[in-house]
Amino acid sequence: MGKKNKKLIFQAVPVRIIIPVVLTVFFFVLTIFLLILPILKDQMMARKREMIRELTKAAWSNLDAYHEKEVSGQITREKAQELAVEHLRHLRYGPNMKDYFWINDMYPHLVMHPYRTDLEGEDISYYADPNGKCLFVEFVNTIRNHGAGYVDYQWQWKDDPDKIVPKISYVKGFSPWNWIVGTGIYIEDVRAEIAAVTKKLTLTCLYILGIIVGLSSYIIWQGWHVDRQRREAEERSRYQQEQIFQAAKMASLGTLISGVAHEVNNPITSVMLNAPAMEKIWKSVSPVLEKYSCENENFQVGNMNLEKLYKRVPLLLSDISESARKVKAIVSDLKDFARQAPAEMKDSVDINNVVKKAVGLVKNLINKSTENFSVEYAQEIPCFIGNTQKVEQVVVNLLVNACQAITDSHQSISITTDYDRTTESVRIRVMDEGAGIPADILERIRDPFFTTKRDNGGTGLGLSISEKIIQDHGGHMQFESKPGKGTTVTITIPVNSPTTS
Repeated sequence: MGKKNKKLIFQAVPVRIIIPVVLTVFFFVLTIFLLILPILKDQMMARKREMIRELTKAAWSNLDAYHEKEVSGQITREKAQELAVEHLRHLRYGPNMKDYFWINDMYPHLVMHPYRTDLEGEDISYYADPNGKCLFVEFVNTIRNHGAGYVDYQWQWKDDPDKIVPKISYVKGFSPWNWIVGTGIYIEDVRAEIAAVTKKLTLTCLYILGIIVGLSSYIIWQGWHVDRQRREAEERSRYQQEQIFQAAKMASLGTLISGVAHEVNNPITSVMLNAPAMEKIWKSVSPVLEKYSCENENFQVGNMNLEKLYKRVPLLLSDISESARKVKAIVSDLKDFARQAPAEMKDSVDINNVVKKAVGLVKNLINKSTENFSVEYAQEIPCFIGNTQKVEQVVVNLLVNACQAITDSHQSISITTDYDRTTESVRIRVMDEGAGIPADILERIRDPFFTTKRDNGGTGLGLSISEKIIQDHGGHMQFESKPGKGTTVTITIPVNSPTTS
């Protein structure tokens, strides 16, 4: 296979397949070596510490057993201590049976140590490890302060006096004889066990990773073929899909134009006829009125004196100008809505502005359908990347459907916007108190060409196209409805980039 073909394969491999695989492997390794292994090491060390504590308690129980014989008068203290020392001197445990117990007193003198008999009976208060720690003094202080506890220091490796290694011991005081009994673990032993476990776990992880990589490679290879076929099919259907979008949009425009024609014509007529005429009349009449008012002190027009008239007429002209501005905005919005939308999704979509424009387009239909209409805009909603015109088309379609569902002008329609910080998604909710949708129809309303209004010109494409638009933005539509109670449609769109191919 040539370099060019390899490059094409690499570029065609779906990112949505590669990224999950890479993240899976990354987090798998991260979890094993940064989470599980440290926890395992801590647990192993904790178990070792618990082990020497329980062993020391067992040795302490042996001392107590001989002490009870002394108290009962069966043997003397010297004999009891001699038997206890010999008993502990020969106790061993561990993999090589070289781990041991020792005894020192509170002065401190070494009473018994199986590997350092040369120190038995000696004053060991000044005996220190290579770091200068007087370990036996530390034992005594631990007993005086707490009665028992852990002490870390450096000591010879079992029966090898030439090898000094870190050690942790647990000591417990035996107050009747002023003795201290203890045993310990070597850090090297624990590290060796951890290293062995780490090696086994690493080999297991490598084996699992090998399986994951093999399966992932196969999935990626298959995904490349599927993705190539999908892209070819989408390329063939893209033009047809855009034509369907435009056809549905024009169908919606037919409904809208019939509703807003009267609202558009009145301001246009007012601008074209009344504004110029009023300006000419006012300019011509003003000098005459001023002269006549000087000759007649009680002169009024429409129950207004000249001073009020001078204030009122400019306001009327201002209202005419405002009507012209409204006409311009309405016509502009209609033109934007009717214009062929580009397939790219590169707009920074402000959902509040989208809803405001959609409400403006359907305002006349809303006013004819209900007396209870409300809009609630949430503040500080972030923008998302998408196609402003297509999202507006969806909102217009939902508002038109809500108006058509209303059976009584007292029933309400409301639309709200908000932002879910948990999922980082923008939400639009359109609610009506109309007829509602039966459960069997609710399951099919997203199906293309399914409609209950075919006799009235319905095509069944509105909701299916709307849902496709929202899906192209990475979102989804949710329908909730009860017959006789109304319908709620919730649109959720993530603020990240749309999932377009």
